Amino acid sequence: MEAGSGSGAQVAPVLDGFLLRGRATPTPRQLAEVGVHADSLSEVTALEFLRAMTRTSYDILVLALVGGGVQAILHGLKRIWEGQGERPVVVTGYVGVVYEKLADGLLLRHGADLVLANSRQDAERFRAVYEGVGADAASVTEVALPFLGGAPYTGEHDPYTVVFAAQPSVPESRRDRAYLLDRLVRHARLHPEREVLLKLRSKPGEHTTHIEELPYQKLVQKLDPPANFRLVYGNMGEVLDRTDLMVTVSSTAALESLHRRVPTVVLTDLGVREALGNHHFVGSGCLASWDQLDAGHRPAPDEGWVARQGVAVDGSYATAFDAARQRIGELLGGPGGRPPLTPYYTPATAPGYLPGILARHHLGPDGSPLPGAPATDREPGPVRQIVRRAARGAYRHGVQRVAPVIRRMGEL
Repeated sequence: MEAGSGSGAQVAPVLDGFLLRGRATPTPRQLAEVGVHADSLSEVTALEFLRAMTRTSYDILVLALVGGGVQAILHGLKRIWEGQGERPVVVTGYVGVVYEKLADGLLLRHGADLVLANSRQDAERFRAVYEGVGADAASVTEVALPFLGGAPYTGEHDPYTVVFAAQPSVPESRRDRAYLLDRLVRHARLHPEREVLLKLRSKPGEHTTHIEELPYQKLVQKLDPPANFRLVYGNMGEVLDRTDLMVTVSSTAALESLHRRVPTVVLTDLGVREALGNHHFVGSGCLASWDQLDAGHRPAPDEGWVARQGVAVDGSYATAFDAARQRIGELLGGPGGRPPLTPYYTPATAPGYLPGILARHHLGPDGSPLPGAPATDREPGPVRQIVRRAARGAYRHGVQRVAPVIRRMGEL
């Protein structure tokens, strides 16, 4: 979550960052990789964040959370801002390919002033969902993928470099992940003149939104890869600077690659299936198998498909966010303040669903703190902070290390 204050030519903007405490709280390395530096940064619970919103005035609030977190914060904000005309402009949306839980994720984000859609196709789909349930679709605002950049691909590097962009939860099974890793290593052996990189999103002990129960780092330990194969971390843009062929199952990295006109392949080896997310790329011209790649295949993307995906290879990326800027400016400068937040989900529209979403963040159906919720009227002392860090570390270890072992034992 980010909040910005300050506007106009005479006032430098201030960016405050709030990290929602949980299993996916980013590490300092992951934050540094983003390249955006906050003037202040604090790790908070949902209740602590809501308390902070009553103490400081902001112009813009960006909710960069999973759907349930967005919905909980929206209801909490609605309660604390009730009766106030002046409030921040609330922005949320998706970062990357939206290929699953479209309706669920969208309705959990409904209620923000802007719901950013990363492409023309997404904007059309988002509006159709909102209008289909009778919800206001005016918040849907078309932009482009927010992390694109870098120089266009101009030709082969020396050595020719193949990058496989791994994903934490796709594919899910050990067999499928081992298969992909084996094919990647086999490609390195077949082409010793090439550099073959396995690009990983997180280092051991780090987390993303999705839990990775079978990290490739562990699977590769059982192999004997050749010298031209290695693991890489870090910013995807920097990896793409030296990439000649991007390979993935369904990662958003494929769209970064297409934006820079790097030859890009979405694998069909495990089928073209909704569970894998590669069905999103039907019509892209990028679908191919490892057998084809081993034989030297180079894909040619369909320009019409690419144009609908927010990839902006035509040079329009610089203006892709103008509509969002204009909408925010109108909301900030409009007379009479801003209307209350009005999420589609309420105790009347979703009485069997919404209370559970809010309760995970210690909020009641009306957005107020539940009885017995952790105190929010004081900052935790140093001892409590140490205990919190230790408990969070134990929780993460249990989620990523212990729970998968127990599940696998149960399958024997």
